[in-house]
Amino acid sequence: MKRIQFILILLVISSVVDAQKDKVILNVAGSPIYKSEFEYVFRKNNDDTAITNQDLDNYMELFINYKLKVKEAEDMGLDTVPGFVKELDGYRNQLAIPYLRDSEVTEELIKEAYQRMQSELRASHILVKVASDATPEDTLVAYKKIIAIRKEIISGSDFAKIARLNSQDPSVKTNGGDLGYFTVFQMVYDFETAAYNTPVTEISQPVRTRFGYHLIYVTDKRQARGDVKVAHILILANDKRTPEQNEKAKMKIYEIYNQIGNGADFGSMARKYSDDKGSAAKGGELPLFGTGKMVPEFENAAFSLKEVGDVSEPFQSQFGWHIIKLIEVDKIGSFEELNLQIEKKIKRDSRGQLSKKAFVNELKKEYKYKEYPENIEPFYTWVDTMYYSGIWKPNPNWDTGKTLFVIGKKKYTQKDFIDYLLRYMSKAKRGENKTIHASIDFRFKKYSDNAVLNYEKAKLEDKYPEFKALMNEYHDGILLFELSDEKIWNKAASDSIGLEAFYQKNKDKYMWPKRIDGVIYRSIDEKTAGQVRKLVKERLPIDSILNLVNQNSQLNLLVDSALMSAEEYPVLKEFNWEFGISDIHKIEGQFVFIKVKELRKPEPKTLDEIKGLIITEYQTYLEQEWIKELRGKYSYEINTEVLYTVTNN
Repeated sequence: MKRIQFILILLVISSVVDAQKDKVILNVAGSPIYKSEFEYVFRKNNDDTAITNQDLDNYMELFINYKLKVKEAEDMGLDTVPGFVKELDGYRNQLAIPYLRDSEVTEELIKEAYQRMQSELRASHILVKVASDATPEDTLVAYKKIIAIRKEIISGSDFAKIARLNSQDPSVKTNGGDLGYFTVFQMVYDFETAAYNTPVTEISQPVRTRFGYHLIYVTDKRQARGDVKVAHILILANDKRTPEQNEKAKMKIYEIYNQIGNGADFGSMARKYSDDKGSAAKGGELPLFGTGKMVPEFENAAFSLKEVGDVSEPFQSQFGWHIIKLIEVDKIGSFEELNLQIEKKIKRDSRGQLSKKAFVNELKKEYKYKEYPENIEPFYTWVDTMYYSGIWKPNPNWDTGKTLFVIGKKKYTQKDFIDYLLRYMSKAKRGENKTIHASIDFRFKKYSDNAVLNYEKAKLEDKYPEFKALMNEYHDGILLFELSDEKIWNKAASDSIGLEAFYQKNKDKYMWPKRIDGVIYRSIDEKTAGQVRKLVKERLPIDSILNLVNQNSQLNLLVDSALMSAEEYPVLKEFNWEFGISDIHKIEGQFVFIKVKELRKPEPKTLDEIKGLIITEYQTYLEQEWIKELRGKYSYEINTEVLYTVTNN
């Protein structure tokens, strides 16, 4: 992931274009770099703003650093390492995917998915299993069975009862075939399509998927719920705590709920009592979320709130007890907003094969694909069942030079197909096809379609300048990742002596503020605070004080004990920091006093406390030193006259 992120960052600072007719804008170690390349890069990061010569000078400095690093990597021969070649080929395969699909088919699939996204279905199903490559005889048996089941249901039998008796979906034992609510991309495409095309309370015709035949009973259709934003209060309760602690948590959440019902401000209660400290500081507010983002109990409670400002009753999840307040409802985004997101899902989904299939057919027309079926027929006898055992061998006396198909001017022979069969023999299974004839047809279709796609893939740089640019960017990106890892990232993490020296030189920049080692006591009323203060003076342990004071309410006393600063605990700003026990102050409706056990002056944070930050800053230092080294090692010259003609238009 780090490597991919690094490469993607480089995509905004590099691009390679045909620059033979351009003016030279920069020369690095004798290699010219042209205006069009720099201008293309500059435009990526300066869309509509007016630019000055100073802007161009600043950006050129970054560009020089980048080009010097590329030069260093190439001089080290990193672009010839087998691992680099293999990785770049892998990226090429990924980058080629958008160019190997039918854009019109993809657009229609995006529109269809967006339309379905507007609603959620609840449906039950019955499954009769049959393999996707089963023989016609086995397929017919499964089809007759699903038809008989459908007739029985149509005649009045209960769907759930029939499902439990006949469905081969293992979950039917507990759910009677009920799949709950779902929407687009949550089921296989053929199932999804049939469900969305079946009216509510009706039963579909048999639907074939890779699992077998289904009957789908659509029981409900509702508008998609979109996203919601809520605030919550959490009181921890889980199986790691004692039953007594969990019971106290339940009592505490209901006390909080009652106070909110009597007019207490939700945000204030969250800040005072919520055990989710991350959201408590924001009055309990959480980011927007949609279906599947939270645990079911939390999600159902959130979506059940109807009006902004509504507050739920306390409910329990695996984390503890919650109360939530609805803050915002965000419906499904516009088509324009979700277009790219949907397209990415389609590429990962089975429906993406529809676009690929249409694209292959178009390529066959473009490249005048021609097939010779008579030369495929020998394979029906050449290949036998030994192929499924992985020990099939072609006969060296066979004449395997005949053409199977032609793409453009390239011929693919029987020998090429034999090589393909041998490469994929280990993946063949006896159950994939019941006959050799069917198996050969299946394999030949995959082979010929892939050949067409590979033929197109080899031409992508020539057909699409932007693809050529991307490939060059990834080429440089991988090189610079390897070199930067060696020179900066790995060194910063492993060079303990250098890291310690850097820390010692800079540690005064990373100071703890004035702190106390002490305890904050917050009571519900002044009387309780006085009782607690007396118990503290008597040196009663904190746990004992909590058990004594909170017998009838978990809100009577709250205690924080730690090494604390005023930045972390703002309540400390209300006190004079003196050793011992303070007076009682009324703060935000609570009665508070502190016990100071030790006063700590401002002091540098230790290396262990801020190691991540120090490593990051050490990396920055190492890169700066590396750039100085490269600028001294390689010559470079800027043509400012050409540079100042660059525009962002």
